[in-house]
Amino acid sequence: MAEELKDTIAQSLECPVCLTTFTDPKILSCSHTYCKVCLEKLLECHGDDQMIRCPVCKADTQVPHQDVDKLPASQALRNLIEDVKNQHQICTNCDSENKPKAVVYCQDCGNYLCLTCHNMHSQWKNFVDHEIIAMSEISSGKVSIRRYRKCRKHPKEDEECFCSNCKRFTCFRCAVMEHKDQGHQVIESAAYESHHTKTIDELKSKVEKKQSSFQNYIDLIDKEQKCVDDAMKHCADDIVKAYDEAVQQLTEKREILLGEVKGKTERVEEALGGMKKSAQQHINQLTTIAEMVINRRNAPVDMDTRAVFDTLCEDLQEALNQENPDCEQPNKTCMKAKSSSFERNSGKDELGLGKIVNVVVKSIALPTKDSMNAMINTPDCSMAVGCVKAHGVNIFSADGHLQQTVLKDVQIFALGFLSDGRCVAMDNSNTLALYTPEFMKLDVIFETLNCDEGGISNLTVDSDDLIYVSYRKPEKIQVFSSAGGKAVKEIQCHGYVPSQITSYNDSLIISTGETVHLIDKEGDVKHTLTKGSNTCLYAAVSQSNTILIAMVKYDEGLVIIEEYTDELKYVRNLVKEYKIEKPERLWYYLKQYHSGEIAFCTPDNLYIIIRGSRGRGRFEGSGHPLSAEQKEGKSGGKRREKREDKKNGKHKRMKTGE
Repeated sequence: MAEELKDTIAQSLECPVCLTTFTDPKILSCSHTYCKVCLEKLLECHGDDQMIRCPVCKADTQVPHQDVDKLPASQALRNLIEDVKNQHQICTNCDSENKPKAVVYCQDCGNYLCLTCHNMHSQWKNFVDHEIIAMSEISSGKVSIRRYRKCRKHPKEDEECFCSNCKRFTCFRCAVMEHKDQGHQVIESAAYESHHTKTIDELKSKVEKKQSSFQNYIDLIDKEQKCVDDAMKHCADDIVKAYDEAVQQLTEKREILLGEVKGKTERVEEALGGMKKSAQQHINQLTTIAEMVINRRNAPVDMDTRAVFDTLCEDLQEALNQENPDCEQPNKTCMKAKSSSFERNSGKDELGLGKIVNVVVKSIALPTKDSMNAMINTPDCSMAVGCVKAHGVNIFSADGHLQQTVLKDVQIFALGFLSDGRCVAMDNSNTLALYTPEFMKLDVIFETLNCDEGGISNLTVDSDDLIYVSYRKPEKIQVFSSAGGKAVKEIQCHGYVPSQITSYNDSLIISTGETVHLIDKEGDVKHTLTKGSNTCLYAAVSQSNTILIAMVKYDEGLVIIEEYTDELKYVRNLVKEYKIEKPERLWYYLKQYHSGEIAFCTPDNLYIIIRGSRGRGRFEGSGHPLSAEQKEGKSGGKRREKREDKKNGKHKRMKTGE
């Protein structure tokens, strides 16, 4: 009876998954127990899921962070396993009460055998082929033993039957008495085990087939990965080769550009050196002649001495009569180099560092001083400048030629053009008028605010031919259709004064002195750009739909023009600090010709800025002044002619005795 109890306990210590004695047993929430390793394998079968489904009762158990070690351990079961392991297994074949210690286990008989029984067992003919396992191998866990099931109700009976309905083994007596009467399907245990073994073999075959399928899939992935690696290697090799070639080309381009810079510098240095040398020669000439004259304290006594003194005095007077040096000449000579800048190929696909861009600025004096109040592109690619004092609109070509003057009887405060060529003009009384492309006034009336209500006004026209009129006094913008009448919409300016207004995509650019605002059509500010004090900002839309901003340092008479994105982010500099003639009235306009030239207008002058890689890079005025080199050469030639004439005259006087 004790042996039967011990076998029952031993069977209870087996994990239902691995069918061996529990190793580090863990308890699920349903109270079923399994080996830690078995639970980890079950969890692995569910991928990233943190739930384990009990194989017995199907209940789910949460596994924190997929760490089975955090499940509760069965300490009582651990202790029982240790106790069973520490007990000596006795021989189950001896009949004596003091049974000796077992040394082997027969897998076929299902008995533990002592040394004596083992020797007898090995000599019996029918038992020679039985599988014998040493107890040391069993206790080490290397080998699991085959247990023979005994019926719990009839301990002396083996469980030779299996009930398919109850899913359990039973002895023959139980099968007849308890299962047959209920109509259960009972088969021999050997038949079930054979079917079970066959099922296992089939599953094994399917697993191997499925493994083979996935292994082929992995092999295919490896093959494709190798193809990808090869393709990427070729691609990388091509990139390195292209890079090396590009570096070589860029190096050559760099040397060319640096050569251009060096050439410009050398030419300027040569010109400046010539000016410096000429000035130094003049100083030396003055010093030498002055010393020769001033040192003659005593009055000349003879005719030759007096003649020499007179000649020296004439030479000194001639030197004193020479014009003082033109301090503008060095600046003009350096203008070509100073107006050059390097422009990178930013955002372009072409290979290359960029190019050296020369800035040519043409200065055109407006017909009437302190008169400009508006400037806008015309439909025929010219630039229209509206005037207040002289009245009318002066239209200039991209090369600075005054093409015509229109609307001569109108004081122009603001100006715009519709897409069909009609002109919109606002006079000094805030009256908005519409004109034909030939500048004939149309019978269209706009109900704008007068000067008392609106103060100074400005206007712009968007792509839908809507006319936006801004007023400084009420700080708002009225929107009119080209049909005239009342405003179709009003935009309130929240915290800014709409001094100068420009249409840009679905937004408006507002210039308010030291700040540029980009607002939506509801008046809300989207982006803002502010510079330092004593700097006024004026905005325009570029050919490439970016934003150009002129920064005028009015105290110094300098203008800087830069390019910005639609979020008022800096892109590049187009014109460095350029000296302009300071006007009395601080009012400026910035626009860009359709042909690319930038127009910057003051109340007195129109500056047309041409940026190109082959520009001559010099300042050109309406009077086309000579360059510094030309002026120096011409004045020097005149002085030489005058000096020769004087020398000839002196020589003639000396010969005649005068």
